[in-house]
Amino acid sequence: MLDTETKRRIDNARDILVGKVPDPKSQVEQITIALIYKFMDDMDADSEELGGKRKFFAGDYAHYGWARLMHAGLGGHEMLNLYAEAITTMPENPGIPPLFRDIFKNAYLPYRDPETLKSFLKIIDEFSYDHSERLGDAFEYLLSVLGSQGDAGQFRTPRHIIDFMVELVDPKKTDTVLDPACGTAGFLISSWKHILKANTDAEGQNTLNHDDRERLARNFIGYDISPDMVRLSLVNLYLHGFADPHIFEYDSLTSQDRWNETADVILANPPFMSPKGGIKPHNRFSVQSKRSEVLFVDYMAEHLSANGRAGIIVPEGVIFQSQTAYKKLRKLLVDESLVAVVSLPAGLFQPYSGVKTSILILDKSLAKRSASIGFFKISNDGFGLGAQRRAIDKNDLPQAQAEIGEYLRRLRAGESVEDFEPALGLIVAKEKVAAGGDYNLSGERYRNSSPKSHLFTLIKIGDVCATSSGGTPLSGKAAYYEGGTIPWLRSGEVAQGPVFRSELFITEEALKNSSAKLFPVDTVLVAMYGATAGEVGILRFACTTNQAICGILPGERLVPEFLYLLLKANKPALIRLAGGGAQPNISQKIIREFQVPLPPLDVQQEIVAEIEGYQKVIDGARAVLDNYRPHIPIHSDWPTADLKDVCEVISDGDHQPPPKSRDGVPFVTISNIDDRNQIDFSKTFFVSREYYEGLKSTRRPQRGDILYTVTGSYGIPVLVESDREFCFQRHIGLIRPDAAIVSTRYLYTLLLSPFMKVQADEAATGVAQKTVALNSLRGFKVPLPSRTTQEAVAAEIEAEQALVNANRELIARFEKKIAATLARIWGDHDAA
Repeated sequence: MLDTETKRRIDNARDILVGKVPDPKSQVEQITIALIYKFMDDMDADSEELGGKRKFFAGDYAHYGWARLMHAGLGGHEMLNLYAEAITTMPENPGIPPLFRDIFKNAYLPYRDPETLKSFLKIIDEFSYDHSERLGDAFEYLLSVLGSQGDAGQFRTPRHIIDFMVELVDPKKTDTVLDPACGTAGFLISSWKHILKANTDAEGQNTLNHDDRERLARNFIGYDISPDMVRLSLVNLYLHGFADPHIFEYDSLTSQDRWNETADVILANPPFMSPKGGIKPHNRFSVQSKRSEVLFVDYMAEHLSANGRAGIIVPEGVIFQSQTAYKKLRKLLVDESLVAVVSLPAGLFQPYSGVKTSILILDKSLAKRSASIGFFKISNDGFGLGAQRRAIDKNDLPQAQAEIGEYLRRLRAGESVEDFEPALGLIVAKEKVAAGGDYNLSGERYRNSSPKSHLFTLIKIGDVCATSSGGTPLSGKAAYYEGGTIPWLRSGEVAQGPVFRSELFITEEALKNSSAKLFPVDTVLVAMYGATAGEVGILRFACTTNQAICGILPGERLVPEFLYLLLKANKPALIRLAGGGAQPNISQKIIREFQVPLPPLDVQQEIVAEIEGYQKVIDGARAVLDNYRPHIPIHSDWPTADLKDVCEVISDGDHQPPPKSRDGVPFVTISNIDDRNQIDFSKTFFVSREYYEGLKSTRRPQRGDILYTVTGSYGIPVLVESDREFCFQRHIGLIRPDAAIVSTRYLYTLLLSPFMKVQADEAATGVAQKTVALNSLRGFKVPLPSRTTQEAVAAEIEAEQALVNANRELIARFEKKIAATLARIWGDHDAA
């Protein structure tokens, strides 16, 4: 269990380094190297106390000892040179074992500031190796600061997901456990703890004998292509009691040195991204591909022992992509090892990526005896899916673990699963998955999601409509685009809804010599893939499209606007059928087979008219919100003053990078300000209370202050109306009105007005990101009528804003009316 004192030390060490070493991964490496340096000296000291000799800092390396390094008489530059020399030459130290040589391999000091090093080593000096188990937990906390290694498609796996996978795969004390892309060894550590827990009796005593422990030490293996990750894994395992960790710098996809080695358990979250040009693997893979996710899954499936089991996190491409390599991989899995697929929510890897992932559960022995595959869906993992991933009370993991466990138990016991109906999943026959040859592993595709009763007959779109996709004329041929008069849409433009315009045009020659087609007015459009997949539009002019758009020609039995409204409301269902994910692929086949209700034409027209009436109200309300600006009639006889002369303080936020914390005081950025000029605290991150209390009072907002954005989206005021503690970024200014001179509410409404916005626009400088300098802000001109007039102006504007804000409620109500109307078409008589 991580104690607060150790956590504080790690946070302080990072805070000291952040000015010189801003990259979190480099911070972790520097703290790791320093900790191991200190622990080697601690072990030497322990040896001396017991009558032994020093071995780490002996001979030529004795003068690098920790006591010498921390000696009060040692100057700053002397300390820096001594430490830098020590860590770079440590791999040559004959007194240290190979493990420590590997840890110090390529180590160096990335800064040359003596004061930073002195402060940093002073914190490291507070650690002691006499609590190695506690330090193991501390090191895991240190590793938790690692974020995305996005260029390599690597995202740190959340601890609770690692533990969930380990529980499902259930490694035993006799198993060999492998992670071929081990990162910081999270899966190996969790597996070790799982085995220890399984071998602890009711009295809390460990039942593993000496042979068991020796076998376990040999049986835990990790590979990683990155020497930095190898170093972190070695330290992590060492601090968890592995005296000789088996972690190797090894490329699992291109090297054959360990190809013939297998494992009983494989657990991994391999990199998803392939380098430009793809991976260049050897030819021993069953599935030939240049995609890293395909190769990694193939590698793990092929390197399981005869009774091997695996848990693998995969991107959605592995689940449903239609390219040959993906289909071959899925066939291999279904035929030989796949027993369950667990769909994870798309925000799992926030804030580093919104990538959608799933877990593949493999069991070679069980798969041969099973005629089915279990599909399970986790919608909530106990944390919000926004950037901050705050804890919430919704958590499907315990129930999913129980249901998957029961499914696997039945399979192992040879019991029937026909009557097994998990609340979070469904059981599908392998022959159904194999039908058609796609081997799609999206569970929603096999779910009978049709409502139990319908007001109108359901028909497949393809039975009453023609469909087609467009094409892209050769981009390098000028004759296809220059002087073009034929509108040509890209998938991103479908989101207009009713489509009245296109950004690009092509020529008649391009239309004749490409797959582009001219769709008529009232064609319903569906974006099939890309970032806007699932968006629905309807053409209001004849137009061509690219190949990422499906055009639906409704024919005589469907009113085009009716079909448009139905599909627009069913975007989530289309995406589910495509396999979900951040980048779904909605094929024409999915669209043609999608079922919709078919009322008589006159009923369709009535429904369209009803919804269009609701939409006009919504559009009108939105126009009010978009166009309202508080107007204050400025009288020529009102005196004026500079903003600085009517305020006690005008400042901005801390200019240093904020040290994020798991809890503490909210830290507000411009992105946390909503369209009502209020702070959305649900999406802020935290900083420590120590950091907050160390800020000047001018950077700690209080009731009655006004925040004012000064960089990027400048000119947005926020009135602080509560005593809630928070701090804010340097892109936000703080205005503290002098109550004896100006009414706070008047000044706030004035800052909302076009009168002040014009001044902000004139003061803003910069190209990529405009900024209103504080000195310019202090010089803003403020009209100063009498106090009575100030209060009257503020009251009038507030009354207007109350009426304007009522339009938000109007929009919400009429959007519900539209949803209820569409729900009734499907036979939902309870829709309000």
